[in-house]
Amino acid sequence: MSQDEKFHDDMGDNHIASSDATPLRSDAFDRTDDEKIESIKKDVENILNTLGLDLTDDSLKGTPNRVAKMFVKEIFGGLNPERKPKSSTFDNKYKYNEMLVEKNIVVYSTCEHHLLPIVGRAHVAYISNGTVVGLSKMNRIVEFYSKRPQVQERLTIQIVNELKRVLNTEDVACIIDAKHLCVNSRGIKDIESSTVTAEFGGRFKEESVRKEFIEFIKLETKF
Repeated sequence: MSQDEKFHDDMGDNHIASSDATPLRSDAFDRTDDEKIESIKKDVENILNTLGLDLTDDSLKGTPNRVAKMFVKEIFGGLNPERKPKSSTFDNKYKYNEMLVEKNIVVYSTCEHHLLPIVGRAHVAYISNGTVVGLSKMNRIVEFYSKRPQVQERLTIQIVNELKRVLNTEDVACIIDAKHLCVNSRGIKDIESSTVTAEFGGRFKEESVRKEFIEFIKLETKF
């Protein structure tokens, strides 16, 4: 193994992110989704053939196309800015000026170092400065930034930055608690561990406000 390969292996195992922006080339969207699917399909065929699998078998013959469509349309669909959710805001006419928390938002993402799943929960909060956003939009923002090759630290920052932009306030926070299958199923193979990341903006940097947010997360939801 070359020194360069060893460096990148070590970087992946240590979950180091290079930037808080997803690393995309300038020509990332020059090709259509259908063109990308056709290209990826051939690459998946090559991988499976290299592994010695029989792609004429009924169980496997559709796998390259299924995987290609899944990459482009589903698990990496958040790379395409055209799929970014429209986040309309509304005047806070009911004058609710306390913290709003949307907790236990399901996170399904993919580790960009090994292309294995990241599965967990996101807890998002903001304090209105005069505008509010629909509750489902918070879930959709989490989903959009999750649907791409990710590093959990970057995902947490991206969710907060997007809500700051939409709500025009710094008073936004996000905590994510997730399992990484690149840790749970390979390498150290620790099936019990999870990773917690947090990003606090504006008033959430104050200890009392941050503590209130965490206490809300701990509340048990009963129906």
